Amino acid sequence: MAASSAAPSPGLAVNLLGGMEVRADGRRLELPASRKTRALLGYLLVTGSPQRRDRLCELLWDVPDDPRGALRWSLTKLRPLLNRDDVERLAADRERVEVVGDDVDVDLRRVQACADDPGAGFDDLAAAWRAADNALLDDCDLPNQPAFGAWLERERQALAQLRASLAQRLALDFDTAADEALAWAGRWLDDQPFDPDAARALVATTRRAKGANEARRRSDDLEVAFRDAGLTVPEWSEPETPRNPLSDRPSADPPRPRQTVRFVRADDGVSLAWASVGREDAPPLVKAANWLTHLELDWEAPIWSPLYRDLAATHRLVRYDGRGCGLSDWKAPEINFETFVSDLEAVVDAAGLDRFPLLGISQGASVSIEYAARHPERVSHLILFGGYPAGWRHTASPDEVREREAVMVLTEAGWGRADPSYRRIFSSTFMPDATLAELDWFDEFQRRTTSPRNAVRFLQAFSELDVRHRLKAVKAPTLVIHSRGDRRIPLATGRELAADIPMAEFVGLDSNNHLLIGREPAAADFVAAVRRFIAET
Repeated sequence: MAASSAAPSPGLAVNLLGGMEVRADGRRLELPASRKTRALLGYLLVTGSPQRRDRLCELLWDVPDDPRGALRWSLTKLRPLLNRDDVERLAADRERVEVVGDDVDVDLRRVQACADDPGAGFDDLAAAWRAADNALLDDCDLPNQPAFGAWLERERQALAQLRASLAQRLALDFDTAADEALAWAGRWLDDQPFDPDAARALVATTRRAKGANEARRRSDDLEVAFRDAGLTVPEWSEPETPRNPLSDRPSADPPRPRQTVRFVRADDGVSLAWASVGREDAPPLVKAANWLTHLELDWEAPIWSPLYRDLAATHRLVRYDGRGCGLSDWKAPEINFETFVSDLEAVVDAAGLDRFPLLGISQGASVSIEYAARHPERVSHLILFGGYPAGWRHTASPDEVREREAVMVLTEAGWGRADPSYRRIFSSTFMPDATLAELDWFDEFQRRTTSPRNAVRFLQAFSELDVRHRLKAVKAPTLVIHSRGDRRIPLATGRELAADIPMAEFVGLDSNNHLLIGREPAAADFVAAVRRFIAET
């Protein structure tokens, strides 16, 4: 089914949503019998960029076999399928493989284009949703290839996010019949069951379609689901004329910013997920990755989602999942400080930003310092929160080193367990003032965001970073913000950081938390300090 009313361009039409299909001049072509060959084609079309041969071999073939030979064989099967009418669409050299050509019409790309079009009509959005309601590469699962399986699962999660954004617009942006608006709100909540905005929209549209009593029953059910998940229950309101579910949102809880998730390849082939929220014409603000993020789950967070909402209200907020966590590749060959910096470089370039304010939180502050020192022409403002210039391997006593190494052993042993006691080692020091529900949420969030092995790799990389020699090289106006009662990175570290960066401004926050909780007054103070600094400097 077409994703929009736009007619496919001449050449090849490829469906990746549902069972794979390739058509030429409206005629369905016979696909290769090999599932791995079809998976290879799907991977090349979804990524849409040149792929190294060794990366493709790792994804799709086992090492004891002949991966390079198998790749060559698969390419021989794809060439007659793609290279038709004297047009060479499969480009392959000794190092890389790519599907090229403006005449390759891919249904997934049309769905994405429709979702990104603010002027798209109801029928086009509905058709795009129906196309997205099919599994991506439905017949290309490879149970014995875990790296490909992990990639495919992340892409399917991104598709679910895209589908939810389409349902959101269909539920809220059009003057449709009450029953139809209710159906779209239900589909939105199906894909994002703990999105407060989706829950409020469902209650509001239920009130329109079925009356106040049914809306009350619906809100009661949703409250139970949110409480069982350890999340804050949304507040409901009953305006006199609830025509637009947006009006049901309490004034203290602004609408969720519309997010666009994209992917970019790092220098070593790792796929990095990045997102832009806020108006495209708003001034940019880039946030460097820090300890464990997830572009989708972040919006369910009682911790930092209010900060992101506030920042996205006045800026185009660009953020990304670091390699090894979230929607980015978990199977990363290297996780170290240099890759942290080069990944930030790749995301900024993909976002098309020339000059921008840069926000670094916790170890993301060190990454931001290094980026600012390397690229002074691109960083207009540098904002560091809870930062430190050197990992504990450079500063800890022998006893502290033994203690921290023991924590890493415990982390690898217990990270993936349902019992949160191992992960609570971090959450309790990150947020000593958090409620039990907030700690439970963060414990589960950490478990879902990365693997036990990667958690240890992160801790090792953080322990070794050192940018003390780069502080004097920072040219951008710099704001250092630190919680006065921070129990993970002491206030003294923040003060020293501000003292060592030329002309840096320092702001202390009245909080004990290393990661600010959205409900605490310090969170609003943080946003206000950032806005003032960018506006005045």
